[in-house]
Amino acid sequence: MPLSHTVPRRLLHMRDIRLSGYEREDGLMDVEAHMTDIKTYSASNIDRNGIQAGEPLHDMWLRMTLTQELEIVACEAAMDATPYSICPGVAPNFERLKGLVIGKGFLTQAAQRVRGVEGCTHLRELIQQVATVAYQTRQGLRKPTDKSAPAHHLGAEPRLARGLLNSCYAHDEAGPIAARARPAPAEDENR
Repeated sequence: MPLSHTVPRRLLHMRDIRLSGYEREDGLMDVEAHMTDIKTYSASNIDRNGIQAGEPLHDMWLRMTLTQELEIVACEAAMDATPYSICPGVAPNFERLKGLVIGKGFLTQAAQRVRGVEGCTHLRELIQQVATVAYQTRQGLRKPTDKSAPAHHLGAEPRLARGLLNSCYAHDEAGPIAARARPAPAEDENR
C-alpha cells in the first residue's frame, strides 16, 4: 500500500542508496553501499564550476569485508562526486573501521574512529545501513555442509536471535513471531 495522495509538488532532490551483500569465495562477505544525491536544478559550485541539474552532487561508495562473526577485516570508501575537491582525501580514514565487530556498541565505536573532520557525514550515515545489511547477508551464507542451498531452509521458521527480542514491533517477546520462532538458545548466538 503506497503513501496517501498529497498536494501537487515539484521534485527538488533525490537520494538513492543501494546496498548489496555478497558471499565471497574465500568465506568472507562484502557489503557495499552506493549513495548518490542529485538535484533537479543547476547550482553554483566553485570547486566544480557549477553542478548541472541531474549531475550527482554526491556519488559515494563504502565497502566492508566481514567475517561470518561480523568482524570487519577491510573497509574501503570511494568518492566519485563531491561538492568540494578536498572531500575524497578523507576516504582512506574509513579503513580505521577494520577490527570492529558489528554488534552492541558498534555504531559508537565506528563514530569515534571517523568522527568530525576525520570522516564524512554522508559515508558515516551509510555505516549503520551497511551493518544492517551485513546481518541480512549473513543469514544467506552457505554452511560447510551445504551443497548449493543457502543456510536457511524453505518452509521452516528460523530461530529468532535473542538480540532481536523486543527490538521492534514484530519481535515483541510476548508476540506471535517470538512464540512461533522460538528464540535461539544463548549458546547458538555466536555460531
